[in-house]
Amino acid sequence: MIVWLNGTFGAGKTTTAQELLDLLPGSTLYDPELLGSGLRLMLPAKRFEGIDDYQDLPAWRRMVVDTAAALLTEVPGPLVTPMTLLRQEYRDEIFGALAARRIPVRHVLLHTEETILRTRIAQREEASGDAEDHASIRRWSLEHLKPYADALPWLRGDAHVVDTTQLTPRQAAEEVAEAVRTGAGACDIVQTPEPTAETLAAGVLLFDDQDRVLLVDPTYKAGWEFPGGVVERGEAPAQAAVREVAEELGIELPGALRLLVLDWEAPKPPGFGGLRLLYDGGTLPHDRISKLLLPGTELRDWRFVTEAEAESMLPPVRWNRLHWALRARERGCPLHLEAGVPLG
Repeated sequence: MIVWLNGTFGAGKTTTAQELLDLLPGSTLYDPELLGSGLRLMLPAKRFEGIDDYQDLPAWRRMVVDTAAALLTEVPGPLVTPMTLLRQEYRDEIFGALAARRIPVRHVLLHTEETILRTRIAQREEASGDAEDHASIRRWSLEHLKPYADALPWLRGDAHVVDTTQLTPRQAAEEVAEAVRTGAGACDIVQTPEPTAETLAAGVLLFDDQDRVLLVDPTYKAGWEFPGGVVERGEAPAQAAVREVAEELGIELPGALRLLVLDWEAPKPPGFGGLRLLYDGGTLPHDRISKLLLPGTELRDWRFVTEAEAESMLPPVRWNRLHWALRARERGCPLHLEAGVPLG
């Protein structure tokens, strides 16, 4: 298990984590910031051009998961992880990958009022022996107060909140320990096993009366997606697409779906690639749209969007697949793609 202590700079994550080690038997401090420092030493400096935060590196986010899994083969756990995580898509990616490895997460937000945060940040600079270095840290910390405020709505909904404004680190740790013992902060995310080979996946495009396409926002990975999923062993792809739509959205589709696109996705480590099929699920009438269901462990939101809007929401490979699927729908003829490029 991982006890993830979230919160902005000055909330007391590190000091609370140290106290928490005494309260959770077998616990080990796991600081993903060390992975970021290591990447800065190992990767070419050019890779960091335009990157202010190592969390923006896909390698860091994957290493957080891989390292946690490796540590848990060496220590009994839990891992106590004091790490600010303000971007919801990164939370989805990391926590979803941990869930895929059957590693449960207790997400705890250490919240402190901004006036107290500013005082703590200022005091940290004053106690410094290196004024220039800590002035830079102070500026950086202050710059993250607004992103933290912006992230608070989703953080409060996702994590168990411990208000540290009036608490000592020991008192905060005691509250966190009690929360962990009672199961608070558990992230109930669908456990989608990581593929170990090429996969066959089937998705469905559903439309509203304005011809906008339905996208869903998974809780377990970053980015928007089409309804659908991996085809199970021995299952027909179109049947899998119908099953996934029923499970995800509560919509029963006819079994005979029209194929729009068959796309071979090239392997791109750490992914294995495979065949991706998109079917036309037709236009949903308003009364069916109003009854759409969302399983909280799997999907956070849904939205009908235009093709142009989808371009800013989907990863490039998925948007390219959508683009050609819409062309196939217009022409009434399915398209065969390889790595997103039509054949013939």
